[in-house]
Amino acid sequence: MSSSALPAIAYLGVGLMGEAMVLKLLEDGFPVTVWNRTTDKCSNVEKAGASVAASPAEAASAADIVLVCVYDGAAVEDCVFGPEGVVEAASPEKVLVDHSTIKPGDTVRLAERLHEDTGMAWIDAPVSGGPEGARTGNLVILAGGRAEDLVRAQTPMDCLAANMTHMGPLGSGQAAKMVNQLLVGVGFQLIAEAVRFAETTDLDLEKIPACLAGGRGDSGQLQACFNRVVRRDFDPPTGKAGQMLKDMDALLDHARMEGLQLPVTELASKILADYVAAGNGEKETASVFWMLENKSN
Repeated sequence: MSSSALPAIAYLGVGLMGEAMVLKLLEDGFPVTVWNRTTDKCSNVEKAGASVAASPAEAASAADIVLVCVYDGAAVEDCVFGPEGVVEAASPEKVLVDHSTIKPGDTVRLAERLHEDTGMAWIDAPVSGGPEGARTGNLVILAGGRAEDLVRAQTPMDCLAANMTHMGPLGSGQAAKMVNQLLVGVGFQLIAEAVRFAETTDLDLEKIPACLAGGRGDSGQLQACFNRVVRRDFDPPTGKAGQMLKDMDALLDHARMEGLQLPVTELASKILADYVAAGNGEKETASVFWMLENKSN
């Protein structure tokens, strides 16, 4: 345990979500060391008080809890088991919490390998709520792993999340995140269609989220995204189309392995794939609206 009253945190992956989470942890007094493959992305958190490490192993060496938030399963594996990875600084006293969105099977395989090699515990804890939720400590965290390990990582989770649910054993958090991504991935396109339809009426469009609040059509996604689409306000992105497509591909792969047909999700994934293939993978996911608008004109 660190000398601070709060556990020392290593944070690997300073992207949109990572930066917001690190800034919140620093604001609440946690000592944080960060690592990112491209160090220029660490500049904002370094200015806010984070230390910057040259490798995942260096970041993890003085940490009690290692938080990871990177692109996919391959990136997680490289952070943990690649050259100068977390495994080189792992011990049974430390806990790894993976906030990335990866396949449940990858989580189980990597977690078992780390524990067998070093005794270090692993919690899969994908998040929902976007950078704005992270920055204000209002994330939803979906956790999988042993209850006793989750207790060891409770302090930073309480800082970051308004709602954390222990879903079950390793991989359960990632499975729950797939459910979330199905709803969210399809939801972006439903909102795009709702805006396009509303624009054919004489309604005051920006009143629609407020007038639907509390009804069956309401959702956090509607409240957050509808008026951004109305205004075509997609910069800076709060989530990238390419990452959403990656998550939808993963959940559809899982569905196919289980013999499930998800026709609405398949169609939404196809539309998003066309948008990403046109060079829009780094753009805000809600900007998939442009596909609909261009087809309508």
